[in-house]
Amino acid sequence: MAWIKRVSYGDSTGKLRNLYDRVKGPDDNVDNIMMIHSLRPHTLEGHMVMYKNVLHHSSNSLEKWFLELIGIWVSELNRCDYCVKHHFTGLKRLLQDDAKAIRLMNHLTEKKIHSMPLQNKEKLALEYAQLLTENPSKITKEIVKSLDKGGFSNGEVLEINQVVAYFNYANRTVLGLGCNTEGDILGLSPGNSNDPDDWSHN
Repeated sequence: MAWIKRVSYGDSTGKLRNLYDRVKGPDDNVDNIMMIHSLRPHTLEGHMVMYKNVLHHSSNSLEKWFLELIGIWVSELNRCDYCVKHHFTGLKRLLQDDAKAIRLMNHLTEKKIHSMPLQNKEKLALEYAQLLTENPSKITKEIVKSLDKGGFSNGEVLEINQVVAYFNYANRTVLGLGCNTEGDILGLSPGNSNDPDDWSHN
C-alpha cells in the first residue's frame, strides 16, 4: 500500500479521525493517497482542501469531466498508474459513456492528443498541461495568451493551471512514497460542489 507507516481508520483518533470521517467512503474506506498523510494530519487537511477546491468546486466554470481528463493526462505523462486508475474511473462516471471514455484514454496512452475527439481549445489546454508537467520553465506569456485566444477566459486558464499543478503534486506524493490502489474503492469523489466542507462521496 505504501513504503511508509500509515494509521488505519480503526486506529485513528483525534484530528486524524475527524479528517478520516470527512473523507472516507463506504465501510470506512479511506483512499491510500489520503491515508499516506496520516503521520502528519495537517498535510492531509491541506491535500483535502486543495483537491476539493481545484476539482470539485461550484465556482469552476470548466466541466468537471474535462478537468478530470487534464488530470489523467498529467498522471499519464508522469506514469502515475494510481491517479490514472482512480480518475479514469471518475471520468467514466462523469461522461456516462464508457466507449467515449475509453477512446479518450487510448489517445492519452498513445500520446496522440491532437487527434482526440475534442475542441481545438481543449487540445490547446492538453498541450499546455504537457509542457507545464514536462518542461515548466518553457511556459511563456505567449503560450498562456494562446489559451485566451483559443477561447478560455483568464479564470478558466487559472483552473487549468491549478489542475495541472495539483496532479503533479498528487503524482509525486504517490510515486515518491510507493502508494498503490490495494484496498481502495476506485473513482470516489466528493459529490457536493457547493459546500467545501461536504466530502460525501458518489
